[in-house]
Amino acid sequence: MARPGNKIIQAKLVLLGDMGTGKTSLVLRFVKGQFFDHQEPTIGAAFFTQILSLTEATVKFDIWDTAGQERYHSLAPMYYRGAAAAVIVYDISSMDTFVRAKRWVQELQRQGNPKMVMALVANKLDLDSKREVQNEVSAEKTSVYGIT
Repeated sequence: MARPGNKIIQAKLVLLGDMGTGKTSLVLRFVKGQFFDHQEPTIGAAFFTQILSLTEATVKFDIWDTAGQERYHSLAPMYYRGAAAAVIVYDISSMDTFVRAKRWVQELQRQGNPKMVMALVANKLDLDSKREVQNEVSAEKTSVYGIT
C-alpha cells in the first residue's frame, strides 16, 4: 500500500514477445510470487496490477501481458498505446524469438510513446544447455536496437 504522504504514480507496463518466451511466467512471479512449470498460452492479453512502495513514491503498475501468437499481433498497439514502459521478452534457447524481438523494438520506436522505457529480457536461463543466443550477441544487438 501507499506510504502516507507519498506521491502516487500510475504507470502502464506492457510485455511483448513471441509465444512461449515466458511473459506470463515473469508477470505471475512479479505480481503473485508464483511460478508454474507449465503455463497455458495467453489469449489476446491478460491484465494485472502491482503496487510498489518506494521511498520516493508509490508506483501502481497496470500490466498488460500480451499473447505471443502471430494472429494476435495486430491487437498489440491497443495494449502498448500510452504505455510508460515495455518489456520485450525472448527465450535464450530460440534465436528466432531474439530476432523477432527486434521487430517489437522497431514497432515501439515507430508507434509507441516516444518517452517509453524499453527493456529487452533474456528469459529461460534454466535452458542454458540449449542456448542459441549468446550473451555477447544479445549485448551487441541490444545497443543496436537502441535499448540500454
